[in-house]
Amino acid sequence: MKANKSSIGRAVDDPDPKVRFYLFLGHDEAQSRSLAERLLQGLKADKVELSASALKSNPGLLVDEAAALSLFGERRLIWIEPATKDIEEAVTELLAADAVESPVAAIAGNLAKSSPLLKLAESAPNALAHAAYVPEGDEAARMVTDLGRRFGLKISAPVAARLADACANDQAVVMRELEKLALYVDASPHSPRELEHEAIEAVGAESNESDFLRLADLALLGEVRELADAIARLTGGSEAIPAIRSLQRRLLMLAPARARIERGDRVDAVMASFGKALFWKDKPSVERMLRRWTAEDLATLSERAGGLERRLIFANAPEKEALAEELLTIARRARSRA
Repeated sequence: MKANKSSIGRAVDDPDPKVRFYLFLGHDEAQSRSLAERLLQGLKADKVELSASALKSNPGLLVDEAAALSLFGERRLIWIEPATKDIEEAVTELLAADAVESPVAAIAGNLAKSSPLLKLAESAPNALAHAAYVPEGDEAARMVTDLGRRFGLKISAPVAARLADACANDQAVVMRELEKLALYVDASPHSPRELEHEAIEAVGAESNESDFLRLADLALLGEVRELADAIARLTGGSEAIPAIRSLQRRLLMLAPARARIERGDRVDAVMASFGKALFWKDKPSVERMLRRWTAEDLATLSERAGGLERRLIFANAPEKEALAEELLTIARRARSRA
């Protein structure tokens, strides 16, 4: 079955027990991942990860996992990311199985309309496919407002539009910003708070992006000496949080691109897909980063950056020194891989 924008929310929040395979595809992998997370919550299930490579060598493994009973009766969601054509045979067996205990969610990125995996999911009555695309204009503002409710934030249309624009309509970046803003204004689903422009100005995504992004890029490229000089020119600790957020935004851009490379896409094709979203002068540097860092590395760096930001916001950490230590650690690791 094919789910559209109006039906996908209900499909993941209140899952149909007849659906045993969910295929989330499209350019906006952050939105696909968010929908899979909502499905996980809707099922009240535990995530069980399987790799596409494991299913290529053993297609029957997917049915075995989906049919297995959990030890203590808890629900499970089999999670495949990234999902490639290597899982087609396994999914065929899954959809034909007599019965399964656990559904499967696959995050596939962009698929051609001729993809057998996509055709399989759209044609099967016990499967569901949804294509996610980056929202624009009023739709992007509504996306911010809807996501804000999950964090207990009440967001007006002007504030939502401002935040969407600051995050380039990227849902993954928006989620990160909303999480931080909710902490800042002490909001939660049980204690909603209004999000005002003042909060965004205090801790939001807007900043002198080019200078701070240069710090992130120097670190990820392993330019240790140049990075040390740039950090020395920072005027104070107040620049640490905007700098670490620029690093997070660069990592969020790199992660899905690197995932595409690891599932078989050519580097030049991935670079071409950025289009005008990436300034032409930045393209050689970004390509070097994609060749140097694995998807696992990028996930680890993102987690470390998030942890540092929380320490900078909520603890009396020496901000400039903490930023310098983290960025130089990244740069030394990048240089060792050159």
